Amino acid sequence: MNKWLILCAAGLLAMAATGCASGDEGSEPAAGSEQGTAKGKTALKLAIQKQSDYYAALEKGFEAKYPAIDVQIKAYGQEYQKTANTELLAGKGADLYEIDSLPIRDYQDKKTFVNLDDRLAQEKELDRDDLETNILQAVKLDGGTYAVPAGFSLRAFIGDGDALQTQSYDERKWTWTDFAAFARQAIEREQASGKERRYAMTDYTPDMLLQEMFIDNYPAFVDPAARKASFDGPEFTAMMKQIKQMYDDRVMSADPAASGKQLFYSAVLQSPADFINGPYALFANPVLVQKPHAAGQPDGMRIIPQGQLAVNAKSPVQDKAWAFIAYALSKEAQSLPARPGMSLLKSVNAAQLDELRRQAKAGTYKLPGGKAVDVPDERFAQYAQLMDTATNYALPDSQLMNIVSEEAITYFGGQKSAEEAAKLIQNRVTTYLNE
Repeated sequence: MNKWLILCAAGLLAMAATGCASGDEGSEPAAGSEQGTAKGKTALKLAIQKQSDYYAALEKGFEAKYPAIDVQIKAYGQEYQKTANTELLAGKGADLYEIDSLPIRDYQDKKTFVNLDDRLAQEKELDRDDLETNILQAVKLDGGTYAVPAGFSLRAFIGDGDALQTQSYDERKWTWTDFAAFARQAIEREQASGKERRYAMTDYTPDMLLQEMFIDNYPAFVDPAARKASFDGPEFTAMMKQIKQMYDDRVMSADPAASGKQLFYSAVLQSPADFINGPYALFANPVLVQKPHAAGQPDGMRIIPQGQLAVNAKSPVQDKAWAFIAYALSKEAQSLPARPGMSLLKSVNAAQLDELRRQAKAGTYKLPGGKAVDVPDERFAQYAQLMDTATNYALPDSQLMNIVSEEAITYFGGQKSAEEAAKLIQNRVTTYLNE
């Protein structure tokens, strides 16, 4: 697999009461019942899974703006989900939680986190016209903003433009069935012209494809509120059989292959520069296309929020916790080099795209490996539109997805029938949902 794709995947898989605004620049947010520190400052506790340069820089910048607040960050590592769950269910814990790896939906009935809608609406220091409101709207839960991301990535589908222009397709409507038929025809046409055989995708296992298709259809198979699952019906077994057929027909391959041996790549774009660095490292004429999706499901690139912060409803310093989130959305914090993903501010993303465009027009832009690339000027408007209009977001449960993958592998490997694997998934998921 291309090194850029491996780094993207590894980087991502290693993968909230109302009140006043935080006030004017440099002023202290209003205080309620507060907790003190030995330094005579107000403690603001933030729980995260893993420490990073971003959180260190965020802490430093926030404390410089609010010198009477002592930000105390604690990283829990692999024990984060277990520890956070214990603390939150006991009504204790930190004031702020990074919830990227926490099952936030599980806490909704208990009103564990604060709805931040009013805070966002009233915050004087935020320019709401500059916010990527499509992202904030997409990540709402039950109509409320219970977590605010520091950035976001986009799950992209990248195609070989030279191959795609010889065959018609409707990317806004195509399903995985349409995709398989399109790829099969493209592969056969290239072989007939004497070219070496290619695949739709390589180094992409059946369970990986199942996860993509499952996320698209998540509401059809899982009802978290009712604690019900529907994996033992014909729809799910048909999905698994469709996937297996694509591999049996050699449209897809789980094996690694040399660069250029596949028509499409699924990749994660984590910055404006990735619109160029990733695709142009894969193809001379890359095209960003809509990922195939279930009929009736949203199209467009899927949003992956990063660095999401939620305010503990039991925190005695909710004003200060919100001030921390508001600072994370400021121009200063959004411009931090270590901030994950693309920015929540349109102006920051636009500035980065403008610089990339300037270099591309001057012919001085090069990929990380040193290769010069020719990027058509009109592509940059497309890149900006993709960031500003992305609305496709799913909130699957990672543990539930692991169950689906573990049992589906027994079918793809030939140990069980699709019906047997689906029944095991149904039983395990039902047990998990009712724990």
